[in-house]
Amino acid sequence: MNFEDSPQAREDAVAAMRRMAELGMNRGSTGNLSLRAGAGMLITPTGMGADDLREQDLVWCGWDGSVRGTWKPSSEWHFHQAVYLARPDLNAVLHTHSTHAAALACLRWELPAFHYMVAIAGSDHVPCVPYHLFGSEALSKAVAGAMLQVDACLLANHGLVAGGKTLGQAMKVLQEIESLCEVYLKALAAGEPALLSREQMAEVIEKFQSYGRAARA
Repeated sequence: MNFEDSPQAREDAVAAMRRMAELGMNRGSTGNLSLRAGAGMLITPTGMGADDLREQDLVWCGWDGSVRGTWKPSSEWHFHQAVYLARPDLNAVLHTHSTHAAALACLRWELPAFHYMVAIAGSDHVPCVPYHLFGSEALSKAVAGAMLQVDACLLANHGLVAGGKTLGQAMKVLQEIESLCEVYLKALAAGEPALLSREQMAEVIEKFQSYGRAARA
């Protein structure tokens, strides 16, 4: 699936940003969202909150460096582009400073296989990339490198990035990882969570390949 720069794609993107704000995933102008669109991507503008965001405010950035739109693209456009170029299968990338993911990221810890649903990221863990200045080339390289193998990663002292083949799938990954970060932090407060083995997680990941896709006879 490849989104085009269409009214529907813009409407879906704005709705998703507002939904993220409603869920408390973002506050003010934090967080950003992009959709693959032809030879580039649609991305939210810098410094604009969900309440003020309109369809026409989204910025189109081409892989060749061209830009179409009234506003400047999000300061994080570099890592969105880097992820798309590294992962042709992803069509939506979301970034949030959600409370529990950010808390874990500030500890510079990965999210380990303490719960089978960690496999929603396509791996037995969600990595935490080293700290780099927001909007920097170093951060872009770190995020793209981490997401070669997974659909989500934590950014040290920063937040969470999630991707999907569709916007709905990316939202699902984002929400699930935020929820898992909350559970993990609460479990750590009581003791040391037991971790599933690589073999056990591999079984879950394999089962997830077809989970929920079978049509009723």
